[in-house]
Amino acid sequence: MASMTSRRAAAPVLFFFLLLLVASEMGTTRVAEARHCVSQSHKFVGACMRKSNCQHVCQTEGFPSGECRHHGAILRKCFCTKSCYGEQGAVASRS
Repeated sequence: MASMTSRRAAAPVLFFFLLLLVASEMGTTRVAEARHCVSQSHKFVGACMRKSNCQHVCQTEGFPSGECRHHGAILRKCFCTKSCYGEQGAVASRS
């Protein structure tokens, strides 16, 4: 009879931990963090002086945006940017 009483006492405790486990699993959601991917433009020619020119060329390459960045000490190049989610091929940098 003592084992029956201990089982009855353990049942609510086990039920509580089961509910706690289920609730914790329901509360966790994974969100894909967007990264800022950057790729040097393949079509832009010359030094990048105006962001608007760089953006236009990048849009013809399938990127939504572009920006001029220093490449070396003085030279400025056009780099195309987009949000990416773990894609291969582009360099991802956290922004």
